[in-house]
Amino acid sequence: MTGFEVAYVAPDGSELRRPLADAWAVPFELALPVRAFASYRRQRNLPGLWWSATTGRHIGYESWLERDQVMLLDFDPAVVGIASQPFWLFWSGANGRAVSHAPDYFARRDDGTAVVIDCRPAERRRPRDVAKFEATEAACAKVGWEFRLLSAPDAVVVRNVRWLAGYRHPRHRLEPAASVLREVFAEPVALMDGAAAAGEPMAVLPVLFHLLWSHELAVDASLPLHSSSLVSLGVSR
Repeated sequence: MTGFEVAYVAPDGSELRRPLADAWAVPFELALPVRAFASYRRQRNLPGLWWSATTGRHIGYESWLERDQVMLLDFDPAVVGIASQPFWLFWSGANGRAVSHAPDYFARRDDGTAVVIDCRPAERRRPRDVAKFEATEAACAKVGWEFRLLSAPDAVVVRNVRWLAGYRHPRHRLEPAASVLREVFAEPVALMDGAAAAGEPMAVLPVLFHLLWSHELAVDASLPLHSSSLVSLGVSR
């Protein structure tokens, strides 16, 4: 694996290609997708667009697995930027032949570090795919990016975050309910007990779920979310 290069589409639509070593500081979280998300009859995978509360724009996905992973990136309070199909990575294989791969996601964290993500179920990783993932990991190591090869995430976490994601839009952050809820949950309280203490539950719950999404309130997402789940103060995004 030699001669790593990256090709990407800048936010203004210009197409650029350069050595990987010269591109480590490129804000790939702002890059446009380098290839289209195909849609056709009898398609086995399900592409679509995820509206990201982190970026305020849509991010493409090509399967439910990718949708779940971009949702979890959107939920991660440390992530400040996300792009799908952020660049083409080019290199020469062991036989000297040119090889290319477009990772699924690039995410920027609030400390400036970055993570490159590929999504593929373990049972669907063919030797040719594994070789590309290994090359991508090696390329990322050269420029200080973390690389993750992800399969299906924890089912309970996905169900919880998917529910909270329904309230991710800022329109659900209403005052004075948000301030009252932060006061109510200054100490850990059961979810529905706290909602009832803050006001009419039907009016308060959407705000409560939004605050859980934005981590201003906190709950253990590894456990099923229910009326008795303990909710406490979190941190603002």
